[in-house]
Order: sequence, then structure tokens, then C-alpha cells
Amino acid sequence: MAPTNLLSIVFSFRNEADVLPELIRRVEDALSGQSLDYELIFVNDHSDDGSLELLLAVREKNPRIKIINMSRCFGFAECLSAGMAHASGDAVISMDADLQDPPEVIPELLDKWRGGAEVVYTIRDRRKGEPAFRLVVTNIAYKIIKRFSRLNLPVNSGDFRLMSKRAVAEFLRLGELIPYSRGLAMWIGFKRAPVHYVREARGGGESHFPGTFSFGALQSFVAGITSFSMVPLFSILVVGLITTAVSSAGLLAMLFGIPFPDGSAMVLFLAFLWGSLMAALGVVAVYISRIYGDVRGRPAYIIKDTVGLDAKDT
Repeated sequence: MAPTNLLSIVFSFRNEADVLPELIRRVEDALSGQSLDYELIFVNDHSDDGSLELLLAVREKNPRIKIINMSRCFGFAECLSAGMAHASGDAVISMDADLQDPPEVIPELLDKWRGGAEVVYTIRDRRKGEPAFRLVVTNIAYKIIKRFSRLNLPVNSGDFRLMSKRAVAEFLRLGELIPYSRGLAMWIGFKRAPVHYVREARGGGESHFPGTFSFGALQSFVAGITSFSMVPLFSILVVGLITTAVSSAGLLAMLFGIPFPDGSAMVLFLAFLWGSLMAALGVVAVYISRIYGDVRGRPAYIIKDTVGLDAKDT
């Protein structure tokens, strides 16, 4: 594949004024030896810490910096989709703006792309600066998603990736309201190649997903399962069959005169039925909520304005 004429790098961020100057410097250094032009698309998820003013000032010196301002805070995945929709590059890289995804890995992504891969995804061999318990929980969550999925989803693969222009077009055509982007990037197919790296600790500021658990992390986990697996739905059938078998066996045992402790068997049996019913309803509710979100036609994001980019439909 011939070298690209233009590379687009998309950053979704909110309140990253502490790290943006260092991020831009390191990205420029990483691309300095590459025979290509580039654009840096910063999708501002309604920051209120001076990030926008900082980017506007830097853009005076480097017009390759382009900005998308969202009308409110929509979320990381939605902002990435907005940036990709406005990208003009023959290859598009998406990455975090907090320097946990080291820009120095970008040349390796480009090498894989030039070698023919249309989706170059990254695997985090290590994750610095995160509590050990959180790392264990995260690793288990990735493995659960992979186990439930019909696709071979890589473990510890995040949103730091490169996609060709063709792959980006197919990715954006999916139009899911709550996208599990790291899974959708695998679902579209095409030739793929991995790049391994060590994820750094935050370069500054505070994480927008604090603690071991967060709503954003939980939403991503649920989206990962419900996007690529029907196992939870089939589990309802399994629970129903088991419940029926257990209750039938209990009734037969009572008919044959096998003694049960007074009252305890009925209480445990009713509690088991109630728990099974609630779990089943919860799984169904998750799928129904995804269907509702996809069919009601609400846009995934709304753009307030752009700087250095042509207006496009949102």
C-alpha cells in the first residue's frame, strides 16, 4: 500500500488543559520523521477548564490542529465517532488525550497499515498507574466479553487504533447509539494487525473514570456483552429449564413421601424463583433498552461548532 497523503488523529477529551501542550508536542515529534501530512482533530466534550482556549492559541502556530465543540457532554465514544466523521485522512488514528496512549507508538501503527492492515488495534501488555484490584477486575471483564462474544475479541484492547479510510466509512455506517467501538472495529472485518504497548499513567489532571468501578466502565462492559452476544438471552432459557426441573423433582419427592424441613424448603424455593425471575427480567431489560435506543432515531451527538473543519451532518 502506498504511503498515505494525509493522516487524521482524533482525540476525544474533556478538561485536559494540563496535558494538551505535552500531548501535542509528543505527537508532532512522533510524526516528524514520517513522509505524510496530518491533521489533529480534538473533539471537545464540553470542557470548562480552559482547554478550548489553549487549543485555539496553539492553532495560531499550527493550523493542522482542528477542533469540534460538542453542544454538551456526550461521552468518549460519541466524541470519537464525531471526530472520525469529520476526518479527511486516508488513515485515521483514535487515541486518548491524557497521554496514557503514548504517541511514540504511532509510527508502528503506520508501519502495520502500510503493510496492508486496514485495522491496526493495540494490546495493552501492562497498565501503569492503576490499582492492582482494578487491573484484575478489568482483565476479568475483558475475558467475560470475549467468552460471550461470537467474535474473537482481543483481551486488553482499547480505543487506541488505526483504521483505513474504507474501514472508517464502514464503522460509521453502523450507527449504534451506545457503540462498543473496540468490538465494532473487529466486527467490520478487513485485514487486522495488533500492536503491543505499555499503557502509561495519566500525564496530568484527574481521571474522568475514578475508582475501581464507574458508570462509564459499567456501561462499556454491558455494551460489550449485549453488542456481540446472545448468551444472556439463552441463559434465561437455561435458568427456566433448571427451575422447572428442580421444582418438578421437589414435587415428585414430596409425592413419594420424602421429608422436608417444615417451611424451609418452600421459603428457599420461592426465593430461588424470585431471584431467577428478577435476573431474567434484568437481562431482557438491557436488550430492550438497546433496541429502544437504536430505533428511536435520536442522534448520538450534536455538534455546537467547529474550528478549521468543513461543516458536516451530525
